Amino acid sequence: MSLPVIISETGVKTYGAICDQIVERLGNKALDDFKRNTIKTLELIGSSPLIYKETDFDPNIRIGLIKKISSVFYEVKPDKIEVLFFWDNRQEPMEF
Repeated sequence: MSLPVIISETGVKTYGAICDQIVERLGNKALDDFKRNTIKTLELIGSSPLIYKETDFDPNIRIGLIKKISSVFYEVKPDKIEVLFFWDNRQEPMEF
């Protein structure tokens, strides 16, 4: 099952914020690596939407690990996959 991956407005904003932090702390090479890994992760999600584990609060929302420092939260819908937001794993854990 292959589905198109759509990035929400919040997803675009959180991705940009993580990119800004990476370039500030680690430089452009780390940013290029992060972008490359993000693309690979999103391609994998598009081709195998159920590959990553579901969240405790909603089985349609899943968490994909991009690198040790970041994750992507996405929702599997019948006709597409929507990236909800990107998460910097160095932040405090979310509580739901």
